[in-house]
Parts: sequence; structure tokens; C-alpha cells
Amino acid sequence: MSPAIRVRPRREIRAARRRHSHRCWDHLIAAPLWPLHGANLGTLLRTCDAVGACLAVPRFVWVDEALARGNTLRRRSCVHRVGDPAHWLRAQKEAGSAIVGAELADEAIRLADLPAARRRTVLVLGHESTGIPPEAVDLLDAVVEIPMIGTGDSLNVAVAGSLVLYKLAGLL
Repeated sequence: MSPAIRVRPRREIRAARRRHSHRCWDHLIAAPLWPLHGANLGTLLRTCDAVGACLAVPRFVWVDEALARGNTLRRRSCVHRVGDPAHWLRAQKEAGSAIVGAELADEAIRLADLPAARRRTVLVLGHESTGIPPEAVDLLDAVVEIPMIGTGDSLNVAVAGSLVLYKLAGLL
């Protein structure tokens, strides 16, 4: 007979986690800089909180409303507003950040083989239909591919970003 499974009460789980959300850990940043749907940004913001990451988003008029609607935590999260994505990524790279893109490419690392981030890392997430634009691909230090068996070409930004963030955070 196998041992009984003990489900931990919420009080115990919360006590083991950090007391307050971070102001800006600045170690891991998810950057969906060409979003298609606002719902995906809110979902990705929730994952960023779970793994201790920040979120970098473009300064589109609808982004703040999408983040507010999707932030089910109802508390302030670490969000950076980005004007020109290519310029921002170049500045991150020049500051010493590793720039990792989730994209289909010949040189891509399979998600299972992706090591945890050991230094400040920006995860670049492209547009769900067109991917990461060429001017941003040129700035990537590495590319990670999420293997798929089904007929779709890609996952949505929230799902892809969440999978890669957990791996980069060393939680998978």
C-alpha cells in the first residue's frame, strides 16, 4: 500500500514563499515585445510573479488595461515599459544580459536541454503569427525551441513564455 498523499494547506504554502512581491529582481525578464492578444500578457504576468521574473512590454495603448485585467494577483508586479524593442534589446545586451529567444531555428536548443539562467537573462517572445522580427533575431545569444507533436506551428505567447520561464528559473 502506498503512503497517503498529504496536501499542504494554503497557510503552510504561503509561509514557505517570499513574504512580499519583489520590486525588481532584474535577473529574469520576459519580453513579449510584439504581443497579439492582451489576455496572454495577463497570463504571462502571473507566471512572472510565480518564478520571480519581471515583464517587459511595449508601450501600446491597450497594454496597461490588458495587464490590469489579467493580473489576478491584484497587487503590483514588476513591469518595464519598452519604446523601441530592438533598441531596448540592444541596450540589454550591451549591459551584459543574455538574450534568449523562443523561436524555431536550426541552432535552437530543445527546451529540455535549456540550462537555468546563471546571469541576467531576457527571454524574447515574438508575435504569435510571425515570430521574432529579423532585427531582434540578430541580437539573440541563444534560441530555445519547444518541441511539438501536434499540427500547430507554435504555442501562444503565454504558454510558450511560461514553459521557458520555469526552465530558465531552474524550477523545472
